[in-house]
Amino acid sequence: MTAGRTLNTLSQEWGTPEKYVNAVREFFRGHIALDPCSNEYSIVHAQTEYRLPKHDGLRETWDSPTIYVNPPYGIDKERGTSIKKWLCRCATAHKEYKSEVLALVPVATNTGHWKNNVFGKATAVCFLYDTRLKFLVNGQNGGKGAPMSCAMVYWGKDFDRFLSIFAKFGAVIDLRPLKGKKFGECSENGQMDLIPEEEPEEEG
Repeated sequence: MTAGRTLNTLSQEWGTPEKYVNAVREFFRGHIALDPCSNEYSIVHAQTEYRLPKHDGLRETWDSPTIYVNPPYGIDKERGTSIKKWLCRCATAHKEYKSEVLALVPVATNTGHWKNNVFGKATAVCFLYDTRLKFLVNGQNGGKGAPMSCAMVYWGKDFDRFLSIFAKFGAVIDLRPLKGKKFGECSENGQMDLIPEEEPEEEG
């Protein structure tokens, strides 16, 4: 879960469980081009991996065709970053480079980073049925389950493929109808930004 960053006094690296790594690899047809927040114990084995302290994934380029992100879930006080910056980079990579992006993140639908970078920008989300998703700890099984619900979020063009691969892990929701729409205006704290209409993507 810390995905290449040590948070506060924690020394453990929480990695993606094997079944989800396999699903991500299947979705990307066997080729994960970039893992921007990797660590020495990662089993993702992307073609390019950014690892601290040498490479900070938030400062490096994300110009890659396929990207998998398991970001640190807490706040990195040393660098002044949090999960909202990772989700912003996911949405930006898809918009700027047409990257296909998958991210394993906590379910936090009331937060600004979901309102700004998932709703209205992502293509789909799979709310995982695992009650307490058990991340790998320093590359090994046996870690405690995550204290929060988790989801796999997708920014890309192939909703049908995402549905076919991730439906076995949870409830897949099509977010495409939210793109370019204003929503949540009747809530106390609605949508953070007005999402502009996106230009239609070219076929092929």
